[in-house]
Amino acid sequence: MLLTSAALLLSLSGYAALCMASPFGPCRKCSGTGLRELRKGAKTCRRCHGRRRRLRIGTRAYNAGRRTHAAGTRRTTTPKGAPPWR
Repeated sequence: MLLTSAALLLSLSGYAALCMASPFGPCRKCSGTGLRELRKGAKTCRRCHGRRRRLRIGTRAYNAGRRTHAAGTRRTTTPKGAPPWR
């Protein structure tokens, strides 16, 4: 149990470090080429729009959590003399 927990913690911290060092990863749909092979030729990848890179899942989750935290802790301004619960 302890070994499994340590392995899980190590892998998660490694993935977090990877997301911090390189937030973009290669597109899985086009394998990082920006083009999809079709029977008639090639077409721009719909998933990455030909940019060949996409945000990693961990980076996307971190950004969503940061936005949620910022929205929940945003200071509200009240007019002078108004009660603070308004």
